[in-house]
Amino acid sequence: MSFDLKIIDGLIYDGNGGEAIRTNIGIKDGVITEIGECADTAKETVDAAGAIVTPGFVDVHTHYDGQVSWDEELRPSVNHGVTTVIMGNCGVGFAPVKPQDQDRLIRLMEGVEDIPGTALHEGLSWNWETFPEYMDAIDAMPHTIDFGVMIGHDPVRVYAMGERASTFEKATDDDLKQMQSIVSDAMKAGAAGFSIGRTDVHRTADGDWTPSAEAGLRELTALSSTLADLDHGVLQIVNDFNLEREGDQFDEEFEIVEKFVRAGGGKPASISLMQRDMAPNDWRRILDETERLNKDGIDFHVQVAPRAIGVFQGLQCTFHPMMAQPSYIEIKDKPLAERVAIMRDPAFKKKCLAEEPVKLAGEGSSVPPIADTMIAALELVANKFFRLGENPDYEQSAEQSLGAEARRDSVTAKEKLYDTLLELDGKQLIYFPIYNYTEFNYDNVHKMLTHPAALPGLSDGGAHVGTICDASFPTYLLTHWCRDRDHDRLDLSRAIKFLTADGADYLRLKDRGRIKVGLRADINIIEHDKLRLGPPKMVQDLPAGGQRLLQPVSGYRATFVAGQRVIANDEVTNARPGRLVRFG
Repeated sequence: MSFDLKIIDGLIYDGNGGEAIRTNIGIKDGVITEIGECADTAKETVDAAGAIVTPGFVDVHTHYDGQVSWDEELRPSVNHGVTTVIMGNCGVGFAPVKPQDQDRLIRLMEGVEDIPGTALHEGLSWNWETFPEYMDAIDAMPHTIDFGVMIGHDPVRVYAMGERASTFEKATDDDLKQMQSIVSDAMKAGAAGFSIGRTDVHRTADGDWTPSAEAGLRELTALSSTLADLDHGVLQIVNDFNLEREGDQFDEEFEIVEKFVRAGGGKPASISLMQRDMAPNDWRRILDETERLNKDGIDFHVQVAPRAIGVFQGLQCTFHPMMAQPSYIEIKDKPLAERVAIMRDPAFKKKCLAEEPVKLAGEGSSVPPIADTMIAALELVANKFFRLGENPDYEQSAEQSLGAEARRDSVTAKEKLYDTLLELDGKQLIYFPIYNYTEFNYDNVHKMLTHPAALPGLSDGGAHVGTICDASFPTYLLTHWCRDRDHDRLDLSRAIKFLTADGADYLRLKDRGRIKVGLRADINIIEHDKLRLGPPKMVQDLPAGGQRLLQPVSGYRATFVAGQRVIANDEVTNARPGRLVRFG
C-alpha cells in the first residue's frame, strides 16, 4: 500500500521512555501504519534528519473554554508541540449556563483566570445552554489541535442554584439531584472529567468568592460519585489549603480532598502541586499524602510545573509595582506612550514615589490580596523580581534580582522598579516567580518533576493572559531541563514520556501519547539542539482588541495532528484537523 505521509530518518522517541531509534514512520488516514523501512510510496515525505521525532504532547491543564469557541488556532499551545489539551480545570467554565447567568460566568472567568471580559463578551457565541450543547458547539468549529473538556463545579452550581450559589448556602437535596444529573449528562456526552476549585486566591472580577469555594463535603462527594460507575473520567482539584486564613488548615482540607476522590469510585485524580513561600513545606506534605493514597490503591497524581509559577509585571500587564500609587491611578487609562511620557517627567516621578500606595484588594475588587502584600513589601519582594533578558533565564540567583541591583546602585527598590517599567518604551516585563522559588533555584522543582506520581500540568494555556505565558512549559522542559541546566538534568527520553504517554495514560486515552502502529499520527519533529524560547511579548489579537502575552519559539520543524501538518517551521498552517475528544 502507499502512505499519505512518510517521516524519514528521524531519531524517534516513542513515548515509552526507552532508547531512541533512527527509523521511518508511515502514516495512512491519520494513523501510524508502519515503523521501520516504510518502502512503499507516499503522497508526501518529510525529512526528519538532524531532528528528534516525538509523540504530540498532551496538556492536561488548560483554560481554552472560551477561546475554543472563536479561535481555530489555539495558540500558544499549538506552537509548543501540544496536540491535545484538556480544558475546564479548576472548577470554572462556560457550561451549563442559563441566559441570565452568562455575564456571571464571564465575571467569574475574568477574575479567576485573568481573561479580558470584553474579549469574552465579544468572542463567546453562547449558542448553548447545557453541557452537551456546549460540546457540540465547540466541536462544530475546526481547530489545529484536539481538545477535551471537563465539567467544572462553578457553572454547575450556578445553573442549579442561581443567586444562592454565591452566598455560601448549602445545597439542598433537590439542588444536589439536579447537579448530579448535570454532571452525569456531561460525562455520558463525553466529558473528560469533573473539576473543583477550593482556594482563597480565586475571586470573581467583582472580588467575590467563587460559587463553589466553600461547598460542603456532602456536595463534593455527591458530585464525584456520579463518576463512580462510569468507565471513564478523571477528577481534578486545586486547593491552596486556605493559606490566607489563620491556623494550619492542611489536614482538614486534605481529608476533604481524600473523601472527594474516594467517592469517585477509583477514578484517576490529580491536584496542583507547588511550593508556596508562606507554607514552604506543604508541597512535601502533599507528596506524602499522595504516596499514602497510592499505597492504598487510589490512583492519585500531582500536577507539576517545570519552572516557577510566576507572573509578568509591566505597564501593559494586569499587575505592576506602581499600580497602587495614587498618581499612577490618575493616568492608568491613558495610552501606553502617554503614560510613559508622563512617568518620565522628574516631578511626576518624585511625587509618585513619595506616595503611600492605596489598597487594591477587597470587596468589589478582583485584585487578589497578594498584590497588596507585594506592593507593601517592595523593598523585600524586589529580591524576587527579575529581567528575563533576550534569552529568558527563569532560574536566576537573588544577586541577579532588581532588588540587588537597586542596592548596588544605591537607590530604593521602588525607584529601581519604577525606572525598569519605563525601559523598552514601557514594554519591559518584570518576572516575579511567586511559587516554586522559595530557595531561588529549581532543586525542589526537580524533586517534583521526578516524583513517580507527577503529571505535566499547570500551563494554564488560554488563561492569565495578561500575567503569565506558561503554555511554553513543554519547550522549557526540553530546553532547560534536558539540555541547558548545569546540574540535575532530566533524561530526554523520560521527559518526552512525561509530556506524552504519562498524560495520555492518566486520561485513559488509548489512541495517542506514543509512536506506535495503530495509534493516531500526532507527531512532533523538533530540532532539539536549536530549540529556543524568546522573551514574552504582549500582543493585541483577542476579540474587542484584548491583549495577551505570547512567547516566540523556534525549533519546531513540524507538528502533525492525525497526520495533518499544523506547524511548519514554527508557523501555524491552514490545516484544521483538531476535534473535540469525546471520552468513554
